[in-house]
Amino acid sequence: VQLQASGGGLVQPGGSLRLSCVASGFTLDYAIAWFRQAPGKEREWVSCISTSPSTTYYRDSVKGRFTISRDNANDTVYLQMSSLKPEDTGVYYCGATEGKVTVCPIVSYDYWGQGTQVTVSS
Repeated sequence: VQLQASGGGLVQPGGSLRLSCVASGFTLDYAIAWFRQAPGKEREWVSCISTSPSTTYYRDSVKGRFTISRDNANDTVYLQMSSLKPEDTGVYYCGATEGKVTVCPIVSYDYWGQGTQVTVSS
């Protein structure tokens, strides 16, 4: 199993970025979550998307600004981030757990991508 995260970069406050997480090697359905870690802080959960149905969940601070979606044909999960704020800065990781998952915020994630840096600064 492999996860490949990409799409990070430097953006001004109010800007947008789209992160991608490409998954490979899974034999069953899988749920994907995005986490982030700011310098000097612990990793925190940001958003996730369950298996069928593809229910989505967000932490309160990103609701209305971030959108998670999945393209099953290409085994890719996206995190569209808009109205970015400096406090969104950090390394973003995608994590995955295999099997049927209906409430993705409460499961543990077994597989991880390498992380992609997001910096929101003027």
